[in-house]
Amino acid sequence: MDIDFDRLLTPRLVLRRFTSADASRLAAYRSMPEVARFQGWDAPYPAERAEAFVAWLSEHHPDEPGEWYQVAIAEREDPDRLIGDCGIRPRADEPAIVDIGFTLDPSVHGRGYATEAIGEMVRYLFEDRRKHKACADCDARNEASWRLMERLGFRREGTLRESYRDGDTWANEHLYGLLAADWHGRGGDVVGVG
Repeated sequence: MDIDFDRLLTPRLVLRRFTSADASRLAAYRSMPEVARFQGWDAPYPAERAEAFVAWLSEHHPDEPGEWYQVAIAEREDPDRLIGDCGIRPRADEPAIVDIGFTLDPSVHGRGYATEAIGEMVRYLFEDRRKHKACADCDARNEASWRLMERLGFRREGTLRESYRDGDTWANEHLYGLLAADWHGRGGDVVGVG
């Protein structure tokens, strides 16, 4: 993304930069235990942390190698109301490979918004930014997440057994990847594949 990145549009969604007005909604859904369950933060997610994060995003380049950059997700009908976010991180050692992740407010689950948002982000990374590969990982127990990746055409490239602690237990992690060549080979259609 360019430093002046503003927004991407899908039929139902707007993927845009965060604004200071988004901080309270970000803190609210990230504080839900069912949201934080498979993420890299603990609930609750303090409002001060959300405010600092949104401020940090406003000062950084969205395509900065080695840094996670979150993009706000909103419905086109109400583009000011945050419903989730997706993150991208060009790898520090190879910025043509980008890690992606996503989080949606549970109130909008089951509507296909994550598929639509991440599908557009993949399109943007491959078509507009000319990235080589998109990667994602998820807790093996997070079936909704890994099924979404497979619907988008990502291939499971491996499973790391007991690769991180989840409280008192060890958890497995699935690794996914999608090459730009595979995506272009399908004519850029990632939705409904897999």
